[in-house]
Amino acid sequence: MFIGHRYWYIACSSPELKHKPLSITIASLPLVIFRTASNKIAALEDRCAHRHAPLSAGKICQEHIQCPYHGWQYDTEGTVKKIPALPPDCKLASNLHIKKYHCLEQDGYVWVCLADTPATPQPVKFPYLDAPGWTSFRMKTRFLAPIDICLENFLDCPHATFVHRFWFRTPKAKPIKAIVKTLEDGAVAEYFEEPRESAIVWWLLSQKHTQLQHTDRFIAPATSRVDYIFSDQRHYIITSSCTPIGDRTTEVYTVITFRVQPIGWFIKLFFAPLSRFIIQQDVKMLNLQQANINRFLQTNYKFTPADLLLPYILKWRQSNQCNENSDSPPPPVGIEHHVDMML
Repeated sequence: MFIGHRYWYIACSSPELKHKPLSITIASLPLVIFRTASNKIAALEDRCAHRHAPLSAGKICQEHIQCPYHGWQYDTEGTVKKIPALPPDCKLASNLHIKKYHCLEQDGYVWVCLADTPATPQPVKFPYLDAPGWTSFRMKTRFLAPIDICLENFLDCPHATFVHRFWFRTPKAKPIKAIVKTLEDGAVAEYFEEPRESAIVWWLLSQKHTQLQHTDRFIAPATSRVDYIFSDQRHYIITSSCTPIGDRTTEVYTVITFRVQPIGWFIKLFFAPLSRFIIQQDVKMLNLQQANINRFLQTNYKFTPADLLLPYILKWRQSNQCNENSDSPPPPVGIEHHVDMML
């Protein structure tokens, strides 16, 4: 069963939502989102109350969405406002409505919350997006894997040595230290003296003799943030917001934002296509992983100390912070543990 209905999830980018209804699925729920003539956005269940035709196949009539079957019109609250087969002066029954969902625009995306009361007034913001001195680009990627596994992948260093060999990491078998700390909204891992020699990404993005501060952060319930901060003031942030399509399908909206003055635009020319290439390597691996899980019909994972953040991801997503019906509390805030590992 999906957890986390009280949180915000990206339904689409703002440019995708033009003046036609858009069919989307979040947590296996079919929704229609639309933009009215006055630029107001709304999210409703994707069915007409009359004969259950999909509203997403209809059209926008000023401030209403019209069903393609019998022309019933709904406002942004999901209430029927017009039935063409009835006289204009006919009073409509008060129970003619469908379910609406909280919907807003932020950071160039349309966000939806499936619960009656959102956990927060607004979604988690993408850091430094469109800020002066920063350069950004966006990616949208579908994984045939659940949110938990996507989040672990985005926040997991050891796999990069194999899946992204020589592109992002080169096997050095160098001992490093990491510290994992629980936060109020998740957990963060910081790495010390990690190797970055002979990797194409670091050859492109960093100066040879700079010092690196690297943190991987899980923000409950479905966001990852990776920061690479260099001593020459360069700063790269990879933030991924995961939207569950179903139990085993996830749409990932990634914003990569970086400060490399004054050549941010130049770095973007190489960094954007390289990032898309690297994430497709992850898509291939996670799709293979999920297909094999489907074959064996089980996920009895084994854990080692090098699996830094997945235990926190699973704990949080099973806690009452994500699911109001769960009695399992999240990890206490401020707990640290130190890990020796090899990269």
